[in-house]
Amino acid sequence: MKVFLDLAWFFKQERRSYLFGTLLLIGVALLELVPPKVMGIIVDEIGGGRLTAGKLLSWIGLLAAVGLTMYGLRYLWRIMIFGSALKLARQLRTRLYHHFTEMSPSFYQKHRTGDLMAHATNDIQAIQQTAGSGVLTLVDSLAVGGAVLITMSATISWKLTLFSLLPMPIMAISTSYYGTLLHRRFHKAQQAFSEINDKVQESMSGMKVIRSFGQEQEDLQAFRQKSEEVVEKNMRVARIDSLFDPTISLIVGFSFLIAVCYGSVLVVNGELTIGQLVTFTTYLGTLIWPMLAFGWLFNIMERGRASYDRVSRLLAQASEVRDAGEANAEAVTGEISYKIKRFSYQRNDVSNLQDIVFTLPQGGTLGIVGRTGAGKTTLLKMLIREFDHFDGTLQIGGRDIRESTLYALRSAISYVPQDHFLFSATIADNIAFGRPEAGYQDVIRAAKIACIHDDIATFPEGYETIVGERGVSLSGGQKQRVSIARAVLTDAEILILDDCLSAVDAKTEEQILSSLKRERNNKTTIITAHRLSAIQHADLILVLEDGGIAQRGTHEQLMREEGWYQDMFERQQLESLVEQGGMS
Repeated sequence: MKVFLDLAWFFKQERRSYLFGTLLLIGVALLELVPPKVMGIIVDEIGGGRLTAGKLLSWIGLLAAVGLTMYGLRYLWRIMIFGSALKLARQLRTRLYHHFTEMSPSFYQKHRTGDLMAHATNDIQAIQQTAGSGVLTLVDSLAVGGAVLITMSATISWKLTLFSLLPMPIMAISTSYYGTLLHRRFHKAQQAFSEINDKVQESMSGMKVIRSFGQEQEDLQAFRQKSEEVVEKNMRVARIDSLFDPTISLIVGFSFLIAVCYGSVLVVNGELTIGQLVTFTTYLGTLIWPMLAFGWLFNIMERGRASYDRVSRLLAQASEVRDAGEANAEAVTGEISYKIKRFSYQRNDVSNLQDIVFTLPQGGTLGIVGRTGAGKTTLLKMLIREFDHFDGTLQIGGRDIRESTLYALRSAISYVPQDHFLFSATIADNIAFGRPEAGYQDVIRAAKIACIHDDIATFPEGYETIVGERGVSLSGGQKQRVSIARAVLTDAEILILDDCLSAVDAKTEEQILSSLKRERNNKTTIITAHRLSAIQHADLILVLEDGGIAQRGTHEQLMREEGWYQDMFERQQLESLVEQGGMS
């Protein structure tokens, strides 16, 4: 019953629906006592030769009225109880989704997408069934079973009732044992479903890579293996599940045998009439459902408990990055000041950044360059507070970013990451994602700044072109420019371009940067790049090496000193000349 205690908060919230639904279920249980009683009376009336056509019609009318009343009551309790269960599923899904949106990147490094999807589908469904069918079976087994037992013992024979129920303790012991096994096995089955869910999601997203490397058969084999694991673990659940009904039916069958044998003796001895024995055996038949419901209840509860435990553990995980108790909600603005002594992803002795000290005036442009793995993206992710565990301070406008709310900070920043994500929607919707209220002309203007407008104009449906999942219908350069247009449209105080010009040619890059410089006058821009031409106009350029600042200055200053920047710029200039066919 632990899962019902865990869901007590919801039952309290929907107490009116569950209270009326339970009362209606009890009403149905009481009405179910009428037909067997009427049958016994009719049998005794026939045996005594006292049954007339009028009496028979009266009894039939009573049975019809009881049947119609039960029909109406069952309709109403289904709406109340099952309707409330649907509300629980909606609330938990909403809570999960809200939780997902608040979690930091480390959470998604620990949990796979398919696993999170399984929590929001299969697990929620199992919990919903507990709040719906679980409550039904609990109330029905207790109400119907209790009403039938009391009626049998009080109105027919307590001795016959006692003897008929002798096999019932065996059922209680067996169903409890089955329930414990079911809980363990269902938990493993749900985990297997999460794994195959993750495998399917991963394969669908990476289908181009799978096919380009000719790994279709290997991927199919891996999926087949996962599928067999799911089947095997669910079969283990089914084997336990399938034991409930036969066990209960067998025990109820023994009860029937005892009732008929001992009841016949009581009839012969004159302690019961034939009609009473018919009524008793009919009541005993009515007990089959409560007994089956009791076994089903264990099944539902154990499934629900396993799923609720999985969801609760997920919801209990707090984000590593969250608002402070009295965080400032004012929009951030002003100069950016880094004073980072040390930062480590794994919080160990290995430093990913160290001794990062610089100031970028408001409205300035910062260029960050360096070898792959030097720490460029890490430096940017700290600014948007993907990580808070660093030694030092990071301020905007003289205020530590950890003193502002996440919304206040991130609403002032437009970030174009290296991994461009486009939604399966129109190009216009993707560009307007950060500013849904933007007009069509604003979208076009942002596209022109990002130099993607001419490409869009060549599409048959223009800005209404559906780009497909993750922008699959667009080239790498087009996806980059749509992402830039999306960031430009928000017109944020700070624009971050994280190596997002790598898939465009030098001429297009120059056009985009010129447009940004013109449009973002007096607004801060931060650019990381491997192609140094993208940042040579910056007010400050940082050269990172092994997580530290190896060089700093303007393009002219860095070109006057020997080092990585000068060597790389000259090498890239030479490569550009070679691509153009050499000097004229």
